[in-house]
Amino acid sequence: MPSKPLKPCNKQGCSQLTRERYCEAHKQLNNQYDQNRGTAAQRGYGAKWRRARQAYLSKHPICVRCGDVASVVDHITPHKGDMHLFWSVSNWQSLCTSCHSSKTVKEDGGFGNKSVEKLNCLSNRHN
Repeated sequence: MPSKPLKPCNKQGCSQLTRERYCEAHKQLNNQYDQNRGTAAQRGYGAKWRRARQAYLSKHPICVRCGDVASVVDHITPHKGDMHLFWSVSNWQSLCTSCHSSKTVKEDGGFGNKSVEKLNCLSNRHN
């Protein structure tokens, strides 16, 4: 069976090619993230969440942003482990996968972008 093609390391600015997510020099970054993150169930996304998500999507099947078929129940305000906010239905919205991904990238600072939190922090410094 052919091996995976080489691709750039996921560490921003690193040009090393690897078959894994990170090159040997940055492999510990992936391990640190995984160790600190916890499983989906530990973060609240277990069977109870899957049932609640399905019930919510059956009542709210349309993406609130684009009008496409929704497949994700999004937390409007990121809960960051706050279980009260996690389970607050008023903090939920139906999104399609594409809209959820773009919202997450903007909030979390994916693809080399600064997160909304970091941008707010930087702008407050200048006020």
